[in-house]
Amino acid sequence: MPTLNLQEIPRVKNITKEDFIANYFKPQKPVVIERFTDDWPAHKKWSLEYMKSIAGDKVVPLYDDRPVDYKDGFNEPHAKMKMSDYVDLLKSKPTKYRIFLWNILKEIPQLQSDYTYPDFGLKFMKNLPMLFFGGRDSHTFMHYDIDLANIFHFHFEGKKQCILFDQKQNEYLYKIPHSLITREDIDFSNPDFNKWPALKNAKGWQCELQHGDILYMPEGYWHYMKYLTPGFSMSLRAIAKHPKNLGKAVYNVLIMRHFDNLMRRMKGQKWIDWKNQQAISRTNNTF
Repeated sequence: MPTLNLQEIPRVKNITKEDFIANYFKPQKPVVIERFTDDWPAHKKWSLEYMKSIAGDKVVPLYDDRPVDYKDGFNEPHAKMKMSDYVDLLKSKPTKYRIFLWNILKEIPQLQSDYTYPDFGLKFMKNLPMLFFGGRDSHTFMHYDIDLANIFHFHFEGKKQCILFDQKQNEYLYKIPHSLITREDIDFSNPDFNKWPALKNAKGWQCELQHGDILYMPEGYWHYMKYLTPGFSMSLRAIAKHPKNLGKAVYNVLIMRHFDNLMRRMKGQKWIDWKNQQAISRTNNTF
């Protein structure tokens, strides 16, 4: 049975700033760092139960894998729940509900004392530390981030599958125009090549994250995340340094996002349907 053309992301136990810049940042290649957070308080403290104990009364935004609807606002949650109830749900059974882009700086300030920003020679956006939670078999759509940031993804508790592609693979991924996602009905953990034949030509990366692992995702990398067990991660972001990516980020934030929202208001579901069809026709015309 054919599978995606994915190579394993290299793993290192630890890394110096000089090695990181030379071997991963400058060539824009991903890497998993295994032991970097061993001396963080978060390494020993952070678990689902700990998050429940300090944030149990917080009402958290939840997202699932339903297709985009024209009535949905930008990053509008599909449901809300108390953190204590959500952790209990995660531990009791599989669920599609995920917490997405939850800013711990604002919500639980005391967590900031449990980690430090690493010195990798990049400028971090220190007001945007984000947490992500998910239940077994829940997943994100394949997407890239609107600001094309360098992302350091720290995983806690359980296991998570990660599949990455760089921007050079766009023509094979059934990218939705005027958007940051691919077709939402593609299962990147087990793709149907009869339905999505261009995916055979895409070359990407994969890894499995465990507690304490850091995944470095270079600027603008597509990423698909699947929770193999209940768990959570924290992303720290560093500003895109490559001029082309910085330009794309500015365009996405100032123009693309607002244009897409305008077209949703004007054309409704027809706009979403047109974009989904264009993802197929444009991809099939290029490979």
